[in-house]
Amino acid sequence: MASKVSCLYILTVVCWASALWYFSATRPSSSYVGHSSFARVASERKNFSFTNIRTRSLNPHNFNYLINEPNKCEEFSPFLVILVSTTHKEFDARQAIRETWGDENNFKGILVITLFLLGRNTDNVLNEMVEQESQIFHDIIVEDFLDSYHNLTLKTLMGVKWIANFCSKAKYVMKTDSDIFVNMDNLIYKLLKPNTKPRRRYFTGYVIHGGPIRDIRSKWYMSRDLYPDNNYPPFCSGTGYVFSTDVAEAIYKTSLHTRMLHLEDVYVGLCLRKLGIHPFQNSGFNHWKVSYSLCRYRRLITVHQISPEEMQRIWNEMSSKKHLRC
Repeated sequence: MASKVSCLYILTVVCWASALWYFSATRPSSSYVGHSSFARVASERKNFSFTNIRTRSLNPHNFNYLINEPNKCEEFSPFLVILVSTTHKEFDARQAIRETWGDENNFKGILVITLFLLGRNTDNVLNEMVEQESQIFHDIIVEDFLDSYHNLTLKTLMGVKWIANFCSKAKYVMKTDSDIFVNMDNLIYKLLKPNTKPRRRYFTGYVIHGGPIRDIRSKWYMSRDLYPDNNYPPFCSGTGYVFSTDVAEAIYKTSLHTRMLHLEDVYVGLCLRKLGIHPFQNSGFNHWKVSYSLCRYRRLITVHQISPEEMQRIWNEMSSKKHLRC
């Protein structure tokens, strides 16, 4: 069995390398909807609904699973589920996470599950590549919305819906991105503390107090029609935030009746305001790149803009020098 998995893994790496070279040239994209290889997975989907929602939804989130892992939490309830927002071409980043801080076998006696979140791509080849990857690692969730920057909010809502539907007995959830380095020792032992009573209505990260950018040239442009107020509620940077599992279902329920915004972290902040949940500031979360030093990274929980190669190097050095004092 091990040799079979190794062969499949090597084949997937080779296929990804060929596909990424192929897509480096400009070419027209093809239609993805109705692709037969995903139809089999979609037929196994589990439709989701909350029985206590009786009013008409603004955002029903009625997308179907194209790839799902509904049994991930069936046997044991994890202490922490990590939801990583990623895109189809980021195989190297996903693999780096699997081999470093996202390795589910790093912490004996503490069950951590890592899942990668995607929408559907407009190109069938990339969808097939992700499906093959899923068959090897079983850590990918895909719904049939278009995977794009403007649909990052849908990706996060897919994640919290999955938690509420398939893993509601987990203690905590982290949402992060594929270019983030996570110091798991600080996250688990210093922040979440497995030997203490799990918190409820808990939400923490790098809290931002700001307002909408009206410059249409900006990546974070927000029109007055979509958001007329001059200030956003406090929200945590989408690069990494942590919350108790009860908040996952609460955010999903609230989102059904909250006007959609394309800025994912701002939108989650809006849902939190409706819920009366105030995010806690934690200086360990960084939404910028920090130059590496062993002692500096030991104080942090997240660092932004880390390449797969840097991730491997930083992880290896920190793991091999745990005995050193700062």
